[in-house]
Formats: sequence, C-alpha cells, structure tokens
Amino acid sequence: MVGVASPRGGSAGAKDRMPGVVRPPLPRRLSLRAVAAIATVGALAVAGCNKDSGDTSRGQQLFNARCGTCHTLAAAGTNGQQGPDLDDAFAAARARGMDSDTIAGVVKAQVEDPRPINQNPSASMPPDLASGQDLDDIAAYIGSVAGTGQKPPQLTPSQLFVSSCGGCHTLAAAGTSGTTGPNLDTNLKGTTKPFINESIVDPNKQIAKGYAPNIMPQNFETAIKPDDLKALVAYLYTSTNGKSK
Repeated sequence: MVGVASPRGGSAGAKDRMPGVVRPPLPRRLSLRAVAAIATVGALAVAGCNKDSGDTSRGQQLFNARCGTCHTLAAAGTNGQQGPDLDDAFAAARARGMDSDTIAGVVKAQVEDPRPINQNPSASMPPDLASGQDLDDIAAYIGSVAGTGQKPPQLTPSQLFVSSCGGCHTLAAAGTSGTTGPNLDTNLKGTTKPFINESIVDPNKQIAKGYAPNIMPQNFETAIKPDDLKALVAYLYTSTNGKSK
C-alpha cells in the first residue's frame, strides 16, 4: 500500500489559457504519508460523507491473510517490513483529526493503484490484491485501528502463521494458498523442529529450490516473541508431519 493515483482535473480550453504560462504536471502517485497529510487538510470537512460499508471483523481476517506479511499493524499483530508501517503512516494524521472513514478511503485508493517499489515488482504490492466487498472490509478494518495505539491480540499459532506467513505460503491446516514462498505442506514434510525454526529465523541459510534469497523477512527472530516462535514451530511441525513430537 505504497502509492495512489492523484486526481486529474479537466483540460481548459485554449481561450482560457494565459499565454506564456505552463502548468507543471501533477505527480501521478504520492507516498502513503503524503496522501494522508493531504487528506487531513482537504477531507476533514467531508469526513462523514460517502461512507463505504465494511465489516471490520471480516476485514481483519482478510488483512491478516493478504496484507500482514508485508505490513506492520499493531492491532492485527503483524510485523511485515516490506511495505509501510500502517500505524506509523496514519498516527500523525489521526492525531490531527483524520477520521476512520477518511483513512479507509486512502487505503482503498492505495490498493486500487499500487506503486512499484524501486521498480521492483517482486517487492511491490500486487495488483488486484482485493476489490469489491473484500476491499471495503479490509479498508474499514485498517481505518478503524491504524495509528490508534491499540495493542495486538493474543494470537493462536494458526492465527500467527496466517498473519505472518500465510500471504506467501500454502499450508492446508491454516487454509492459506500463497505462492510467493514454498508450499509448506510439501517442503516441511519429513523435516524436524530445529530445521523449521532455522528456516524462520535464518531463512537464507537453506533456500528452497526455485526461490531467490531475501524474499522472506529476516527479522522474525526478534519480531516474534520466543514463546510464540516455539508454538509456531510446533504448529508447523504437527501440521506438515501429522505428529506433535
């Protein structure tokens, strides 16, 4: 969620143009922080208008599954580093008076027109990540919690996997079908808990065939609490090997 198309005004007729004056082109996209700052100034007067109908409970589930791997959002318990920290992006704007509906509108615009990061598609938000009611729900959820200081929930190992890993990996037990990283149902079958732990905290040590290095976040050893990491490893081992020891 790192870019959004700027609104375009209509073209004035030739008789309306002042000779010798050239209007600079509007930038096509702005950073998420810039959009939030502009929206704070221009949208507060109409903050309650044109509200979209969004289910925040469903939006949290969708956010965890589709967005949490790349974005940090405290209320969702996600620590993604690839995209902007959504709490940091909206905290100042919210403190200045931006309401949840306005934030949701900014989020929707970002998702509908994502901007490549350093011209690197693999590090950018994919197009068509969500649309229709799914996007309304995700945007409503982010709008309700981003920058509020709300503490993360206590996640089960399955929920932790979905929020931190499910956007990139397939795991039948968790109902995820990500393809950015290896299919864990096959790649972890027959492995050990130490191997799974190492794959999480030092993902570049052994890279699955067909995948490039540095795709998986390198900070899980510090971003995930030790007890949660231990529970996650046990969950992955049990889910892929059919046994708990």
